[in-house]
Amino acid sequence: MQIRIFGHERDIEGSRIDAAPATIREQVREYEAGERDAFDLEIEYPENFTGRVMREMVRIPSGETRTYGDIAAALDSAPIAVGQACGRNPVSVIVPCHRIVGADSLVGYGGGLELKRQLLEHEGATIPGAP
Repeated sequence: MQIRIFGHERDIEGSRIDAAPATIREQVREYEAGERDAFDLEIEYPENFTGRVMREMVRIPSGETRTYGDIAAALDSAPIAVGQACGRNPVSVIVPCHRIVGADSLVGYGGGLELKRQLLEHEGATIPGAP
């Protein structure tokens, strides 16, 4: 399914979320409007490394970030593997892969760095490498 946030279209696997599309879109609208900072949706996590990384992502509070290295250390893995798992996140924005950043820069994001920056600024997070 498609969601729209800050003028960007994002494809997410709605089948991984136990909620009607209208409920998902409403919570995204509330997030964008500043009416919520976390999603109240039941997520079906993959039973693999990507799922483990996703579970770490949802533990990062709104307004905070973690580095790829932080998540790698928590999972006894490597930062590049964490980055690859972030790229496979089937429900981005809902499971906040945008909160995982490089040690001194934003690095990548499937929705583009502009959207990643917008999401982090919206949450009041410190953006690495920003003046």
